[in-house]
Amino acid sequence: MKELHSKIKEALISALPITALVYLLILTPFFSLSKVELITFTIGAVLLVIGIGLFNLGADLAMTPMGSHVGSGLSRQRKLGLLLSVCFVLGMLITIAEPDLQVLAGQVSAVMNGTVLIYAVGVGVGSFLVVAILKIVFKKSLSHILMLFYMLLFALALLVVVNGSEALLPLAFDSGGVTTGPITVPFIMALGVGISNVLGDRRSKENSFGLVSLCSVGPVLAVLVLGLFSKNELTYAVPDYTVSNDILGAFFYTAVETCKEVAVALGLIVVFFLLCQVLFLKLPRKRLQRIAVGVGFTYVGLVIFLTGVNVGYMPVGYQLGCALALGGHGFLVVFGLVIGVLVVLAEPAIHVLNSQVEEVTGGLVSKKAMMMGLCVGVGASIALSMVRIVFDFPLVYYIIPGYFLSLALSLFVPPVYTAIAFDSGGVASGPLTSGFILPLAIGACVQLQGADAVLRDAFGVVAMVAMTPLITIQLLGFRGIVTERLNERRAMRRILDADDQQIINFM
Repeated sequence: MKELHSKIKEALISALPITALVYLLILTPFFSLSKVELITFTIGAVLLVIGIGLFNLGADLAMTPMGSHVGSGLSRQRKLGLLLSVCFVLGMLITIAEPDLQVLAGQVSAVMNGTVLIYAVGVGVGSFLVVAILKIVFKKSLSHILMLFYMLLFALALLVVVNGSEALLPLAFDSGGVTTGPITVPFIMALGVGISNVLGDRRSKENSFGLVSLCSVGPVLAVLVLGLFSKNELTYAVPDYTVSNDILGAFFYTAVETCKEVAVALGLIVVFFLLCQVLFLKLPRKRLQRIAVGVGFTYVGLVIFLTGVNVGYMPVGYQLGCALALGGHGFLVVFGLVIGVLVVLAEPAIHVLNSQVEEVTGGLVSKKAMMMGLCVGVGASIALSMVRIVFDFPLVYYIIPGYFLSLALSLFVPPVYTAIAFDSGGVASGPLTSGFILPLAIGACVQLQGADAVLRDAFGVVAMVAMTPLITIQLLGFRGIVTERLNERRAMRRILDADDQQIINFM
């Protein structure tokens, strides 16, 4: 109960800024909510706090230990074929069950079969999870692997543009963010830590990260490959963001649907873990009981969190985007920067990532430094996305220079920073980004460019959120190197400038 109270308190501190900002905007002349909308948003905010608290506690008790035990247990078998096969199936099953992917499949149903998309993305994630495991086993550089596959990704993107399916690019890059959701991130990251602890070497810090970043590449490549065979014009219908007058009914219906989705996603992980437990883990009963309690907290927390976001935050995000667009272009961009910073604080998987980073790096990268870097990166990404909506230009103007810069920085910073940065990109684009920021971008785009431009201009915001932390975190590492070298030079200068006689007398 003490841990739960602490997690709820942390969740309240995280969610309070964005909630308070909406309440402050209601007091201004340019934004207003009806009584029903205000009550719905308030209930959603309460559910958000409770959900984040329960999820974070569940991740500590269950998701992280499960992934770590499976990774270390598979590695101790010393059978590479078994390790790769199980990881491929695990990556594919988790991705197929990810609730956010179901939403993406519905967006592109006009041009491609939703089932085909889901399984293609699942194969992509499973394949790149295998690549990530091979990186750990054979001690390969993450930056070199990322350069190789991002060059392939850019080449496929160019072919898609030549094929006449340029509108598919924002959805393709967004898919890399939605498939690394709050269920999969703690498990996959801990899986990497477990494998690295058994098979790693002196570079185990670097090897323990990188799984999420590589798994984010697979979905983008899968959707781009599907786009090469797509000849239809992409269409998008703006969802109905109207708040129902039946407040309790809306929350109840959404909660029931969310219960089913989360049960499937979380159930696959639990079944897989139990299978590993029977075959080779053989964990004691007390540890299994603790994990079972954690799974319960994770399930309830995710259901509450997603229900609050879907019912309470999505309609407000859309209306806020419409109001901001009418308030002026400059105001829209500045507010995008502010709201991006606040959204990072409320993403559940961010706190899991920051804790694991601080633990694995032994405090070299603190939670505070990670949070500051992510806030700056995500805030900048939302602001740049608003600029793109205002001036109506393609996403590739951001994506290609941004990834080239991030890959170039990987040549000058310690490898552990590159691994952490690319993992952070996938984690930062969580459910609150797609549940609040994306509707906000859609609302702004509808007001400024019309509904026909939503697929081209509003989508891609998730991809931007996933990209900018790569640059900011690596710049943080670059600053750390420069500071360390300057301190070494100062220390050496003091030694050289010291009075030799004083040193002799002291000795």
